[in-house]
Amino acid sequence: MKKTYKLTLTAMMIAIGTVSSSVVAIPVGFTKVFPMQHFLNVLSAVLLGPVYAVAQAFCVSLLRNLMGTGSLFAFPGSMVGALLAALIFAKTKKIYHAVIGEVIGTGIIGAILCYPIATLFLGQKATLFGFIPLFIFSSFAGALLGFVILVVFLRKKVLHVGAADEVHVLKSK
Repeated sequence: MKKTYKLTLTAMMIAIGTVSSSVVAIPVGFTKVFPMQHFLNVLSAVLLGPVYAVAQAFCVSLLRNLMGTGSLFAFPGSMVGALLAALIFAKTKKIYHAVIGEVIGTGIIGAILCYPIATLFLGQKATLFGFIPLFIFSSFAGALLGFVILVVFLRKKVLHVGAADEVHVLKSK
């Protein structure tokens, strides 16, 4: 895919993530669960690759924090999930592996990375594994939606996996 196309698709995902954050975010304790981010992480991991997936996750997290609809926990959760999903998909070319990468990256690794943020920077009392159930639930729900959308697009021939194992969006006739 050309750079301009990837940048445009990334910008559209950032816009969707930012606008939907005020509608879909679910406050739980001192964090906000946002399944739409994980949906976008899986889409960007499969369609755009690791660099653009992490950039998309960072920009949505930053904009959500600036707008007051996110928390600092959005950064490690979304960015690690997007990176792991994209790297695993790049290696295996299986969409369900991107889903697993998103859930492990966000639900486990990202949740563990949130512990020092909660205790050191925010002064909140938290347990090391306290974020994991919330993050796994959110990332699984969003990643599953991303999986369903991508599979439907592949079956309806909106997307195509090319000879070089790249995913291409097919143009309508």
